[in-house]
Amino acid sequence: MDIVVHEASANTAVLECSGRLNMVSAPTFRERVAEVVGGGRANLAVELSGVDFMDSSGLGALVGSLKTARQAGGDLRIAAPSEQVQMVLKLSNIDKILRTYPNGDAAVSDWL
Repeated sequence: MDIVVHEASANTAVLECSGRLNMVSAPTFRERVAEVVGGGRANLAVELSGVDFMDSSGLGALVGSLKTARQAGGDLRIAAPSEQVQMVLKLSNIDKILRTYPNGDAAVSDWL
């Protein structure tokens, strides 16, 4: 999995992800989120249009990252989930907890 971080403001970042978010890449994703939040950006938009596969470990990484962001006084939002990711979010009912947006700009617009 590739993760590119774009700083949107002093406390907001967009994480553009591509590849597979699964049991192999989930620990790396969590570490990257912890680094970004530790660097002072607690509001995160995770752009998932480039993620072609996500399993339960990836789902767990997203929920754990949401907790990390909220403990730092921020939030985590999903931007542009791929069809497969959107299906996993809906089947698990996590789409009720993690808000989804059509793109990264829409996800961060009210934080800026």
